[in-house]
Amino acid sequence: MREAIVCMLESKESRFATDTILEQEALGDVANVHLLVFDGRDVDRTDILTRADALIVSHHPRISGSVIETLPQIQAIVRNGAGFDNVDLEAARLAGIAVCNVPDYGTEEVADHTLLLTLALERRLKAGMQDVSSDGWNWAASTPARRLRGQVFGIVGCGRIGTAAAMRARAFGFRVVFFDPYVAAGYEKALGIERAGSLEELLPKADVVSFHAPLNRETRGILNPATIGLLRRGALVVNTARGGIVNEAAALDALRDGQLGGLALDVVEREPAFDRELLSHLNCIVTPHMAFYSEEAIRDMRQGAASIIRQVLTTGIAANVVNGVNRTPAAQKA
Repeated sequence: MREAIVCMLESKESRFATDTILEQEALGDVANVHLLVFDGRDVDRTDILTRADALIVSHHPRISGSVIETLPQIQAIVRNGAGFDNVDLEAARLAGIAVCNVPDYGTEEVADHTLLLTLALERRLKAGMQDVSSDGWNWAASTPARRLRGQVFGIVGCGRIGTAAAMRARAFGFRVVFFDPYVAAGYEKALGIERAGSLEELLPKADVVSFHAPLNRETRGILNPATIGLLRRGALVVNTARGGIVNEAAALDALRDGQLGGLALDVVEREPAFDRELLSHLNCIVTPHMAFYSEEAIRDMRQGAASIIRQVLTTGIAANVVNGVNRTPAAQKA
């Protein structure tokens, strides 16, 4: 029996790992771990990659169907994170490859960042800081700020992170209302929050809308000219989920004409590129896809991904599967 090969795929633009220490600690007795770093999103075919039994992939490298065709021995692809829109799920399914994610890392961090951005918009932090930086000292730079208590904090997607954000928003006095057709009936009662039956029901109620959904056919561009038009004039939008959820051009138009009272993006449509005009608006905040991050979260993520790979290689059974392939071929091949 040969030693299995696990390849960690990173990009120069977005590197979660600069070594394989954590992964080797978890997998050292069952696999040899190699770190492969690519320019941009395209994954180049390499000899070690074509001999790999499993992949651990960060959010930037794109695992397309054509890449999957060059990987004859792969049993599992694990996304080093929660999102998995950079992996062709259907191509992997047809090839019998399990695609998994690590959905339970960084929950606190993303929820905390969501409230950080919300409070910064509500309290007009950017305008106040600019006033001081320009040698001013005028409290009115922050107008018009609103009291948080009693405002409606709308959540689209109430999974782990959405739930954590809901609890934090409640602590600040928001009335929390969510829309998520995949959450079981009665969940809102356990949390002490409210549920909207549709996006069209939620948006007109919300003073703040925060997105916590995966990027897929249902959610891509879900905030667009039509849905922005359903919002109360002056509503705030926060996106710490996936950039493709928000139509950037439509959101920018809504900032210009005042339909949106504020916009905070930790993710953008064409990451890392975005319309630089956004930065000129005092009621717009852009952060560099950092909501997930803390040193503890990165460690949890890497150890979680390695744990899934270990289970696949030793038992042939995958965990946190997102493409329906739960069982894989024999753990190691002669």
